[in-house]
Amino acid sequence: MNDSKLIKPDAWEFLKTHTDARIALGSVGTAMPLAEVLAFKMAHAHARDAVYSELNESALIDDLATFDLPIYTLQSQVNNRHTYLQRPDWGRKLSEASKKELAQAKGNADIAFIMADGLSATAINKHAFLLLKILIPLLQQAGFSIAPLSIVRQGRVAIGDDIGETLQAKCSVVLIGERPGLSSPDSMGAYLTYQPKVGLTDESRNCVSNIRSEGLSYQTAAEKIFYLIQESFRLQYSGVSLKDNTDSGLLT
Repeated sequence: MNDSKLIKPDAWEFLKTHTDARIALGSVGTAMPLAEVLAFKMAHAHARDAVYSELNESALIDDLATFDLPIYTLQSQVNNRHTYLQRPDWGRKLSEASKKELAQAKGNADIAFIMADGLSATAINKHAFLLLKILIPLLQQAGFSIAPLSIVRQGRVAIGDDIGETLQAKCSVVLIGERPGLSSPDSMGAYLTYQPKVGLTDESRNCVSNIRSEGLSYQTAAEKIFYLIQESFRLQYSGVSLKDNTDSGLLT
């Protein structure tokens, strides 16, 4: 039965133009409208699919070739998705084979970019290159050197410490699929760490999150990350003490 004529409108209807959150859904008697129930189930399915999505490595490599930089495809200490979800600690370090492979790369660059599937490989497949297409030229024009690019299967945020330390990079930037929400199964985060090394914890990082078409735009995200990198190198630290003042009028 079509319940559209029976739906009682919600007083918060006007707020729907400002958010993708599930508000002002209306009601049919004491129940949610059928269309909203089905939309919720579909969103939940998309979120579950995102968690089990896989990196499209061949497409990523083709896109990243634009930068004329070495590209490494690496593996964490996790071999499958089931283990990845149960053992986050194993996703924070490279496998021995990947560690040995990466150790042969040329080191001592300023910035190492790492693309890890995280909890939504879909996010990396859709957004990583489009962000880097803006960010890497910005950094190169400012005189920063870029380390070999890394694509990591079954990776967590902290795997950037292992990779950054192995490459002897001054700063690591991990692009990773964030935990899917019911309105954002493809959200990407960027985690910046100055002087990365194994053993650091999350207070040592800065995060720019919700990078996606319906969230933080690629241009805005690139500018924020660029600013944080510049400040990190100037102050020689990252993390909770490094503040994003790009929206406070404190920039010169």
